[in-house]
Order: sequence, then C-alpha cells, then structure tokens
Amino acid sequence: MKTLSIGRLEQKNNNNNVTRLRLRLQIPSIYQHRPVISQLISQYNLTVNITGARLGKSTDGEGFFDVELRGTISQISLALAYLESLNIKIKGKPNPDGDSWYC
Repeated sequence: MKTLSIGRLEQKNNNNNVTRLRLRLQIPSIYQHRPVISQLISQYNLTVNITGARLGKSTDGEGFFDVELRGTISQISLALAYLESLNIKIKGKPNPDGDSWYC
C-alpha cells in the first residue's frame, strides 16, 4: 500500500487513539456524482466534517472539499489509499488555530 505523507497527524490523548487530519480533496468532474465522501464514512468508519466545498459548473470541471477526518491511523490510511485509487488530489490544510501547517 502506498503511504501518503500529509503534514502532521494529531493524536488525541484518549483510549481510542483517534487521529484528526485536515485535507483538501480535489474532486475531478467524473466523481462529482459519486458518493466519495459518503464512502469515507460507511466503508472506513471515519467521522468526516466538511469545512468547505466548491462544486458545480463554476469550478471548470474540478471541485474540492475541505474536510477534517477523524478515526484511527489505520482507518485514515485505508481511506487515503481509496482516494488515491480514484486519482483524487489530496493536500494538507491549515490548522484553524494558526500552527502554520498549510498547503
């Protein structure tokens, strides 16, 4: 499996080792009518918070979702592999707290 290195993963200090990862997913037009985000939830058991999006005719065929994924490192790794298999571009996103992590 290909490993994707995206900025920094943040571990929460609790018993279930939940990790939080902020990403921008660039969605090609061929996937804009497929449930890509829904698959992250149902197939990989992630919590997905959509913090921004742009889809539709005004995007010249390619839209994006800004998301925060929450789950175990294993769940997130499998989900990233799924997104890569679709050739979806994945970029790290800045921390809203201003920690200088950005694309």
